[in-house]
Amino acid sequence: MKENSTITEAAPVEGAPRAGKSAFIRTYGCQMNAYDSERMAGLLRPLGYEIVDAPEAADLVILNTCHIREKAAEKVYSDLGRLRAVKSEREAVGADMMIAVAGCVAQAEGGEIIERMPIVDMVFGPQAYHRLPEMLARTARSRGDILDTDFAVEEKFDRLALARDIEGPTAFLTIQEGCDKFCTFCVVPYTRGAEVSRETEAIVAEARMLAARGVREVTLLGQNVNAWRAAPARDPLGAPIAAREDGVWGLGQLCRHLARIEGIERIRFTTSHPRDMDADLIAAFGEEEALMPYLHLPVQSGADRILAAMNRGHTEAEYAATIARLRAARPDIALSGDFIVGFPGETDEDFEATLAHVERTGYAASFSFKYSRRPGTPAAAMAKQVAEPVKEERLARLQALLEAQRVAFNEAQIGKVLPVLFEKPGRNPGQLVGKSPYLQSVHASAPESMLGKIAPARIEGVTPRALAGVICGDGR
Repeated sequence: MKENSTITEAAPVEGAPRAGKSAFIRTYGCQMNAYDSERMAGLLRPLGYEIVDAPEAADLVILNTCHIREKAAEKVYSDLGRLRAVKSEREAVGADMMIAVAGCVAQAEGGEIIERMPIVDMVFGPQAYHRLPEMLARTARSRGDILDTDFAVEEKFDRLALARDIEGPTAFLTIQEGCDKFCTFCVVPYTRGAEVSRETEAIVAEARMLAARGVREVTLLGQNVNAWRAAPARDPLGAPIAAREDGVWGLGQLCRHLARIEGIERIRFTTSHPRDMDADLIAAFGEEEALMPYLHLPVQSGADRILAAMNRGHTEAEYAATIARLRAARPDIALSGDFIVGFPGETDEDFEATLAHVERTGYAASFSFKYSRRPGTPAAAMAKQVAEPVKEERLARLQALLEAQRVAFNEAQIGKVLPVLFEKPGRNPGQLVGKSPYLQSVHASAPESMLGKIAPARIEGVTPRALAGVICGDGR
């Protein structure tokens, strides 16, 4: 869980709550939620809110929720229970507190949240947060329960202000929302809606703004980010980039274009679906230096029978062929994956197929989970649900293998010189922390003047969660 702790002052606007108020935003789950929380903070500052780092000090508390994992939803209700006590304590001394639940749990369980937790004043889905100032003004006047979970993605994209408070040389940039894949275990199509691509010109405008504010690396975000399709940019920024046969750009063309923006040195994207790894995007990894050699491409299972039950739309062999094409285009590419164990009907043989897939493929990083039922998804009603002890044993075996691969990949970097983008001071005096092209944290002794710069670092050691490097050249 990530919490927004930036503190900034801003002027209030007419009709907003009085100046001098404070807000606390707690973010659960994915990078899309982290991005949405950042934008909500940006919407609150012109209303006179300061962003604080503890709910006890806040007039407004927003829980920006995730519905992907069962425990995440339970955590929201648990946090609301604690906030009930905090709100009572504030009211006892004459201080008010407004509580809002945003994000995917809000979208999926909107009315139930208000019914279960009367302390909640507002519930709004991920497509409605751009209306936060309006909802706050209405609530301040009437203090009635407000439920806003309607989908309006295009409106959300159109109304997002370009002005963002940027800290450091990296930033997220949303280009796509929603999902049309309907994996049987997943709630995203129901909470985030259908796949919608942001217009190219709006993406480019935001990328230019980020570059002007010192951002060197952008991470393009989407629930199905490589499903992005939109009209080509009007300004070619150099030689024209050919469109696809259908006359639009895909993610590969967009990455090539963004790499031409002065100041943008690195491009990443997440999360991808294997079915949308087209030939142009694969080729871009080999042709575009700014596109980092790191790809998060969830497979979920190594067993075709389970992949079919999950409605993934690909086989293990098709996934493996995609990886082979990627490695042919970019031999040094590092892979990250998602895995679910204990999906309904998963046998020992199916699980062994997943282990065999991991052995063959090799992952530098991963996220792995026990299957958990999500209400309203087809898998929740499937027969042959796997017992919890079996899930736990399988997850332990899978995670041991994945961790061994992660450690081996990190240790293989020892002796190499990697370009590192230094992002922030480290824990020790005179130390900075940055990211390698493979998204590994790298610690190195360096002056603060190196912050925001990319410098070569020789990797001399590995810690449990980072690389230890020594700068061996000038930064740029």
